[in-house]
Amino acid sequence: MSSKNEQKQEFLFEKVNYKILLIGIAVIALGFILMSGGGSDDPTVFSDAIFNARRIKIAPTVVLAGFGVVIYAILKNPKK
Repeated sequence: MSSKNEQKQEFLFEKVNYKILLIGIAVIALGFILMSGGGSDDPTVFSDAIFNARRIKIAPTVVLAGFGVVIYAILKNPKK
């Protein structure tokens, strides 16, 4: 009797979706790591290092690419 009432539990996504999602999250984290730093050790001295290309152009692009990968992982239709 219990076999008739049991329902097979299915995950929301397939394994491939979760792998893509983790890759996207890792890319986002990498982008935020690239944005970090550039501060001055002395608070009275201004450091131009916060305006270099890595923090202004590359890191935000990496973060946006990571968000794109996450959105793709969510919208990817499982093949059933």
